[in-house]
Amino acid sequence: MNIDNIMLKESERVDDLLTHDLRIIQSDEVFSFSMDAVLLARFASIPTTTKGRVLDLCTGNGVIPLLLTSRTKASIEGIEIQPRLADMARRSVALNGLEDSVVIREGDLRELYKETGHGVYDAITVNPPYMPMNGSDIKLNEHQAIARHEIHCTLEEVLQACSRLVRTGGKVNMVHKPQRLGELMTLMRENRLEPKRIRFVHSRAGSEANMVLIEALRDGKPEVRILPPLIVYNEQNDYCQELLDIYYGSKEKRN
Repeated sequence: MNIDNIMLKESERVDDLLTHDLRIIQSDEVFSFSMDAVLLARFASIPTTTKGRVLDLCTGNGVIPLLLTSRTKASIEGIEIQPRLADMARRSVALNGLEDSVVIREGDLRELYKETGHGVYDAITVNPPYMPMNGSDIKLNEHQAIARHEIHCTLEEVLQACSRLVRTGGKVNMVHKPQRLGELMTLMRENRLEPKRIRFVHSRAGSEANMVLIEALRDGKPEVRILPPLIVYNEQNDYCQELLDIYYGSKEKRN
């Protein structure tokens, strides 16, 4: 769809989404997508056939559902509690002509199972708020605060929702902060989500991890694989080759 047919609101712009010939509506007034969403969209195990059903929780402006369309023909849904972001996501879907592939819901992920039923999704992705509410002053606007802090849902509530919504044998993929990995794995197991794959993301070789990607299997047996670390920058302060491939496609495709 031509951008002229999509109504942009004040402060909004249209950005390109990497090498996938996709575009997304963003605004500096709300929480724009970052590297963690891109890495999760590549890391996640998802069904590829049209019979598959994928759900993205905390979808924001819809970046993960948009990116997943480059990997699968499955039905993709996203749910976002903030009306402004849900609206941006819907318009981004329309901008890319993906209305037949992606549906954006506005609502509370904690209540979604009442509408859809239990165990209806083959795979779930989620880039949740990272920071717990601790009573400290949050010096962000409303949209940014909700995206970063557990205002509308805690980590436990996110995983409870995942457990209700994903089918037995289905997969839940999440990106989070390594500092909360112990809590994350405990809560996963309490909700019948068995961690199966973990990958740490490091800014540079030799630095501490600043992100962790984790995949869990609903009602899976205990056995977890620690994948090789993902290094973002090389010694020249440029993206490492794997990051270039994730963002821009393989070198052969870029040439």
